[in-house]
Amino acid sequence: MMSDALRITKVTTKRDRKIFVDLPFRLYRDDPNWVPPLKGEALGLITPEKNGWYSHAEVQLFLAYRGDQVVGRVSAHIDTLALTMPAAQGFGPGVGQWGLMEAEDEGVFQALLAAAEDWLRAKGMTRALGPISQSIWEEPGLLIQGYDHPPTIMMGHAKREYRGWIERAGYVPTKQLVTYELDITQEFPKLVKRIIKSGETNPRIVVRQVDKQRFEDEAAIILDILNDAWSDNWGFVPLTPPEIKDVGVKLKPIVFNDLIRIAELDGKPVAFMITLPDLNEAIKPLNGSLLPFGWAKLLLWLRKPRVRTMRVPLMGVRKDLQSSRLASQLAFMMIEAIRKASVDHYGASRGEIGWVLDDNQGMNSIATAIESRVNKIYQVYERTL
Repeated sequence: MMSDALRITKVTTKRDRKIFVDLPFRLYRDDPNWVPPLKGEALGLITPEKNGWYSHAEVQLFLAYRGDQVVGRVSAHIDTLALTMPAAQGFGPGVGQWGLMEAEDEGVFQALLAAAEDWLRAKGMTRALGPISQSIWEEPGLLIQGYDHPPTIMMGHAKREYRGWIERAGYVPTKQLVTYELDITQEFPKLVKRIIKSGETNPRIVVRQVDKQRFEDEAAIILDILNDAWSDNWGFVPLTPPEIKDVGVKLKPIVFNDLIRIAELDGKPVAFMITLPDLNEAIKPLNGSLLPFGWAKLLLWLRKPRVRTMRVPLMGVRKDLQSSRLASQLAFMMIEAIRKASVDHYGASRGEIGWVLDDNQGMNSIATAIESRVNKIYQVYERTL
């Protein structure tokens, strides 16, 4: 075989997985806005024994080689829970996904995409969605706007060229996910402040901090609201107990009581908002490794984070309130409480909300009302197989 011949191989060993994780470090080494993930964390996401999502997923990873050099990678996967969801919500019977795509050039990209599609067809899939890397709760969508600044924690980055390569492969857009940014050192508009003040004087409403010492109980409350609030959303797949356990382990170090709020109405939890300090600010200088002294730096940061950006990855209001004025009032009250805590206790000056579905009118209206602006757009594509 010629040294420049392209070959696609399946990932089958620990060494293969390490190579899979290492590739982006070469492809993005000159991109100042790429955030190198911690390699141990990245390996865990593609290791079945370490990722609870694999309990309801079937996955095949692929690597592309030219000679002895790896030049691309992709994941083809089937979420068995997604197959049971209503087709109108994006997934449903016959829908497989691909993600974690990286490639040196378009030829490599198309060869990897073909390999992923062939694997999905062989499994009986009739439609492909991508990129989704790998769970819908991880990093869905391809970045198509906002290349000029780094992503926040749990958000993706990508090369500009990928959009054209995907579309030339016959994929069409099916859903956009947006993130909003705002200056959180500034107070909200007068109308929003009046709505918040009205809620603060309403004896039926209580917006409280979570108690990290009751982590499992508080997480159960939030999960119950989340599954109700998001159940009709595009792409929704319920989190399973193994995934919830994993999320708890990963996020507990960056969970702070005053950054997560639960809103109660007449004593019952009806809404929540989770905010996380942008861990990417701390890990970017580590270049993927906690050795030799990265672990000490990270531990010091985690004790009392001082960050520029806070990210709101999740917010939810129970379905029976979503069409009411109370829903936005509760949201504004939680946002304001966390805004103040972020500035006063963590030195933050910037907030990021998302991702938000492009057709989520309620959340998009709230983002507009607090004078935030779209800073990144991620696109999910589909194609009939």
